[in-house]
Amino acid sequence: MSKVLIINASARKERSISRYMTNVFAELWEQRHPGDTINYREVGQENIPHVTDKWIAGAFKPSELRNAEDLEALTLSDQLVAELKDADVIVIGTPMYNWSIPSALKAYIDQVLRINETVLIRKDDIKNPYTGLLKDKNVFLLMVRGNLGYDPGDFYEHMDFQTKYLKTVFGIMGIDDVQHVALNGVGLGDDSLALAREKVEQLLN
Repeated sequence: MSKVLIINASARKERSISRYMTNVFAELWEQRHPGDTINYREVGQENIPHVTDKWIAGAFKPSELRNAEDLEALTLSDQLVAELKDADVIVIGTPMYNWSIPSALKAYIDQVLRINETVLIRKDDIKNPYTGLLKDKNVFLLMVRGNLGYDPGDFYEHMDFQTKYLKTVFGIMGIDDVQHVALNGVGLGDDSLALAREKVEQLLN
């Protein structure tokens, strides 16, 4: 049995297409893997704090040297990192905001992309400094864009700072199996929900 972690990053609730896509993913996954466990992490609707000076001081300090202030600053980060380590399958549902990801999702990534926890950094190899510590995991990116033209070869491909960034982040943490699907043009009045379900079905087939 596998553990699935679904991360929702949209600031919208009922009107969120990316949330609809993660719900469809969960529905289809449960049909195919009835014994698996699905957990959720809310990013778009809950406060994921930005890193602070105290956070940085604690994160870059050897664990045995951390004091009470360090441990307090890293409390949420430790919890989020533990969720990632425990998951076998990670699903990100996110809209594109201003050609990239929501700031809440970026704050989440800053909390989990941690030295000695999810990545090792070698200072003696400038060209290949990163060794990811998250192994044997699969990532599914369910992305939504308001406009058209962001797919490879399209006229706005150069403005897609969403796909490559997320793939890079998970790759640095050691996850190479990253599959993605993007629903473009949801702001143009098409039947977005039907297209969203179709995209997720294609991804899981």
